[in-house]
Amino acid sequence: MSVQGILGRKLGMTQIFAEDGTVVPVTVLKAGPCVVVQRKTEANDGYEAVQLGLVEFIKPRRVNKPRTGHLKKNNIPPLRFLREVRLENGKSEAKAGDKVLVEELFKANDKVDVIGVSKGQGFAGFIKRHNFSGGAKSHGSMFHRAPGSIGGSSFPSRVWPGQRMAGQMGNARVTVRNLKVFSVDAEEHLLLVRGAVPGANGGYVLIHRATPRAKRGKQ
Repeated sequence: MSVQGILGRKLGMTQIFAEDGTVVPVTVLKAGPCVVVQRKTEANDGYEAVQLGLVEFIKPRRVNKPRTGHLKKNNIPPLRFLREVRLENGKSEAKAGDKVLVEELFKANDKVDVIGVSKGQGFAGFIKRHNFSGGAKSHGSMFHRAPGSIGGSSFPSRVWPGQRMAGQMGNARVTVRNLKVFSVDAEEHLLLVRGAVPGANGGYVLIHRATPRAKRGKQ
């Protein structure tokens, strides 16, 4: 089975001493176990992928009726977190009901991409949100934290789409690339990666094998 990713939850950050005595900051991820909920094929769906579900305790009444019916097609227990993962090899034998375990996918020193939802910071001004420097701080400037011009009057006579302004900060999908795997705990389904991972403790993440830069393209 050539599944290249797994679902999990962020447990938090800690530090571990490497063999040479250096301190390594790591993020502890509860990676899996996962189950294949649905297999997408080129013939039926136009692409090769599997829909994974993170196996965890959840009351059946917490799952809505459409998802409950979707899971019952393959006798899958109630699941809260589902995501699709593309398959590298279209001839993969992955099928609904198969288990996906972290020790089968990753090992120490592998590179992974971690996708999560960043912490929401609420409504923020443009200086905090976009790290602008602001205006002069001297007396009489009257331009300390003002946004300034957001568009010309003669051209384009409007505000460009995507203009950086005040608004919702955080609470967005974030991908951190090329994190190195420090170690894998098969018994506890734990994956320790060097560095930080987006989101709050307890948040859901998608851990995917690092994509070579040449294959990324526009995302």
